[in-house]
Amino acid sequence: MKVASNWKDYEIIDMANGEKLERWGGITLIRPDPQIIWKEKSFPQKWKGANARYIRSKSGGGNWEYKSKIPEKWSIKYKDLIFNVKPMGFKHTGVFPEQAVNWDWMMEKIKEADREIKVLNLFAYTGGATLACLSAGASVCHVDSSKGMVQWAKENVKSSKLEDKPVRYIVDDVVKFVEREIRRENTYDAIIMDPPSYGRGTKGEVWQFEENISELVSLCTKILSDNPLFFLINSYTTGISPEVLSNILKINVKYKGTISSGEIGLPMENSSLVLPCGIYGRWEK
Repeated sequence: MKVASNWKDYEIIDMANGEKLERWGGITLIRPDPQIIWKEKSFPQKWKGANARYIRSKSGGGNWEYKSKIPEKWSIKYKDLIFNVKPMGFKHTGVFPEQAVNWDWMMEKIKEADREIKVLNLFAYTGGATLACLSAGASVCHVDSSKGMVQWAKENVKSSKLEDKPVRYIVDDVVKFVEREIRRENTYDAIIMDPPSYGRGTKGEVWQFEENISELVSLCTKILSDNPLFFLINSYTTGISPEVLSNILKINVKYKGTISSGEIGLPMENSSLVLPCGIYGRWEK
């Protein structure tokens, strides 16, 4: 497992009973997590100081319960990257801190390439990978079907003082965008994708991970440049093994390179516990 252990503005303080106690800068939140199936709290007193808690509803969804007034949004920093955080519906905050392991890897690959790198970031959300690649010197095409998420990504890019870097923002269905890029004969040196388990495109197009992921990877290989640098798939889909992502890359990416896969996670402070948070598959030159 690759563990995101370089954060200063984020930490898991404790976790038990299906919940994690987290610090986001100066704000402490309690959020549910299905991987936390043990009952014992390591630091029970610290839970009392949480600013807000997300409570799931039995009928689906849920809501935030605020124990003290907090800002509508605030910023946290990872190295030189600045993210705007705000509590959203369905427990999210706009940042997945475990992705720092992938950001670090991308930045290192781009810097070591010592050439111009053109990156395509699909299902790009609020732009964590976009920030990482821009900061390392790449140009980025940022694609997401949600106009609100793309606007949030623009805010993060501006907060990180990267707005003058070469970035395009596209609000579109990912599959349709890639098909158009094939027709245009546009190519990219690196492709990143973080597809949801289930989702809908800008015009209601249905996405299901198990049904669509292999076909999308196959399409994306048609817009890889003659000298590609990397191809990253990230997933939070329940029940999918990291080896499945390796297999999809082996089947579809025909360039010479190395394929690896595994889990990513977050450490709990003052503890040996690590929270599993997702899987990745990587092809790299």
